[in-house]
Parts: sequence; structure tokens; C-alpha cells
Amino acid sequence: MFHYTVETSKTLDEAVEALQAELKEEKFGVLWDFNVKDTLQSKGFDFDTTYRILEVCNPGEAKAILEKNPLASYFLPCKVVVYEQEGQTKIGMPKPTALIGFLEDAELNDQAKDIEERMAACMDKVAQ
Repeated sequence: MFHYTVETSKTLDEAVEALQAELKEEKFGVLWDFNVKDTLQSKGFDFDTTYRILEVCNPGEAKAILEKNPLASYFLPCKVVVYEQEGQTKIGMPKPTALIGFLEDAELNDQAKDIEERMAACMDKVAQ
């Protein structure tokens, strides 16, 4: 699987708020909170599903990775999506290990694995 996804009984807004707090504990900041539904509707498109795409970054991690390989910038910042599907709130992300694997660098893979585990732990806490 290229992604990691969990479900929560929290509302979408509650999940986003809790996720931001958990990520902050791991030194990840949310650079951008993109509300897909609101944006599409403001452009005249009828779209009823709520999606919030969070652009997430740990500056120290990003600096180290980019210094190692500038092509990693294609995968940064990390994305976490919070959305509703069939009445259930879901939180998901593309796995950093799946993305960084394209660069075929063992050291970067180890860094991506650490980041992935920390972000997944944040998502798991929110899902409880």
C-alpha cells in the first residue's frame, strides 16, 4: 500500500484540530490547510464531499533530506488528508517511505521511515 489511513469517530473538524496538536508535539507544523470543497464551490463547481488537505513539515527533517537529495523536494511537504466517506471521518497520508523509495537511497529511506512512523503515531492517537 502506498498510503496509511485510519478512521475516527471524531468529526472532520475535530480530527483536524486534534491532528494539528499531535503533529505539533512531534515538531511538525501545518503549513497549509486546503479545504477542497470550499475551493471548488467558490469556483462554481458543485462538490459536496469535504476534504481537508494539510501540508505538513518538520523544518529540521526537511533541511536534512533536501541537503541529501534535492529531488526529495518533489515529495515535500508531506500531505495528510482528512475527509468524510460514507459517514466516517478518515485520516490518511501517502507513506513517506513509498515516495522516497523512488530515490533509491538507503539513508533517505531510514529518515522517511522515522518520519512515517511518527506521523502514523499522531494519526493513530487522533483515531482513538
